Amino acid sequence: MKKKHLALSALLASMSVAVSAEARDTRLLLPIEEAMSTPDARAKLNPNVRLVFGESAGVVNEEYGSVVTNRKTNAFNKTDEEACRWVMLSAMMALQDDALQKGANAVINIESYYKKVPMSSTTEYECHAGTLMAGVALKGDVVTLP
Repeated sequence: MKKKHLALSALLASMSVAVSAEARDTRLLLPIEEAMSTPDARAKLNPNVRLVFGESAGVVNEEYGSVVTNRKTNAFNKTDEEACRWVMLSAMMALQDDALQKGANAVINIESYYKKVPMSSTTEYECHAGTLMAGVALKGDVVTLP
């Protein structure tokens, strides 16, 4: 009985360490341009769907409403910056996919939207990194530009 109790105690202790390790939630503000200029981003982002951060793009032909994406990625064995760049690419691709599905050619007024808190910038995006996961949430307006 004591062996089972010790084994259970050890299991619970290891689980609490894992939970507390995941509790890290480091907020990073990183350059948008850096995320958009990686080799992966150049290969995977659609050049026919514009992404405009933090501002309007001027004249809009048609509006399709807003879009929100909340992406997570495995951060294990990556620096916070590496994980954030990867998940930012995933979030940007999701915005472009939404625009294409609606027949649009741009997403404008893009802002970070982590935990539904807007953070608008033309130069930086917000990423939250933990021990095991990193996440980026973006919100923008899907439109057709001339």
